[in-house]
Amino acid sequence: MGIEQLVFYVFAVIVLASALLVVANKNLVRSIFLFFITLFSMAGLFVFALADFVAITQIVIYVGGVLVLMIFAFLLSNKHILDNPDNLKTGVIGLHHLPGILVAFLFFIVIVWSVSLAKVEQLEWIQHSGDNTLKPSDNTIHNIGINLMTRYLLPFEVVSVFLMMALIGAAHLARKERKP
Repeated sequence: MGIEQLVFYVFAVIVLASALLVVANKNLVRSIFLFFITLFSMAGLFVFALADFVAITQIVIYVGGVLVLMIFAFLLSNKHILDNPDNLKTGVIGLHHLPGILVAFLFFIVIVWSVSLAKVEQLEWIQHSGDNTLKPSDNTIHNIGINLMTRYLLPFEVVSVFLMMALIGAAHLARKERKP
């Protein structure tokens, strides 16, 4: 086993262990920092998969954006909620969640319908893009843009929905409870 494989397996074990600890840990501060470790380790795995652009994007967007947003939400959150997380409602599906579930389902239907109707091969700017094989002299940002808006459109939209959910969750954690 080479040093590359060993480092890859170390990153993989760190990702799996820290992700499991994020879910299992009841302390919000520790979960946030373990999530930080998970995201950095995922960026390391992306580097080993020769996806340098995705690794840098992982660090900039997730570690730099989402995680900082979560830390600010934690700092602005109500101390009573953080001290007693067991008092919070834990029901996943309830009548009060019905509007959100319906909106999410409608967005999912619209995205699947749009992707199924899209005829990306007929777009002129894609037909002129030629082969997807990259040479060292190619403009990779142009190819990344074309692939991001055609082949990888659905994962791109899923990431955008994830970022929106993180923003809404941070805003929810940051709001103060009203006193009766």
